[in-house]
Amino acid sequence: MLVLKKKYYLFLENTRGFDLNLIKIRNKFNIIYRNQNNIESLEDLKKFRISCKKKNVAFYVANNTDLLIKLKADGLYISAHNKNLLLNNFSMKGFNIIGSAHNQKEINLKITQGCKVVIFSRLFETSYSFKKGYLGVQKFNLISLRNMLELVPLGGINETNLCKLKTVKSTSFACLTPIKKKPAKIINRLF
Repeated sequence: MLVLKKKYYLFLENTRGFDLNLIKIRNKFNIIYRNQNNIESLEDLKKFRISCKKKNVAFYVANNTDLLIKLKADGLYISAHNKNLLLNNFSMKGFNIIGSAHNQKEINLKITQGCKVVIFSRLFETSYSFKKGYLGVQKFNLISLRNMLELVPLGGINETNLCKLKTVKSTSFACLTPIKKKPAKIINRLF
């Protein structure tokens, strides 16, 4: 079964492990570079950024404004734990800002930070032992209707429940773990 959404957000922790040739459709994919452990060389990231531009793939940098400017990325991703209110200045400089949230309080903070899109987590149950609970489709849809900005579901999305995304009130979705494990299987089902 294929999934049809307007935008897809893919989290990458390492650009070397991802093949941009898997992406066949232009202007739909957004890559969020979120490398917290071992940072890649600036030259490798610049090459990847140029490849993203050629493929019309938006490239976001997570929580690193210096890297955002050096790479001339399309925008900044602000994680849920980042509470810096000065980051909304980057939207005035022409960068897109997207954020991440787990509850209504964090959504309100992301609005204050200048986010136009908020990735809202966890839609489905995950196997992480330290992360319990999830929203489900109905609760996500209710929260989405309450908010004026675009909420993007994340969490627990895999090959088996991908078709359930048709009932989610969002024009996009975000994916993390399946992109690390089997990127070709997931990307080939997205249109």
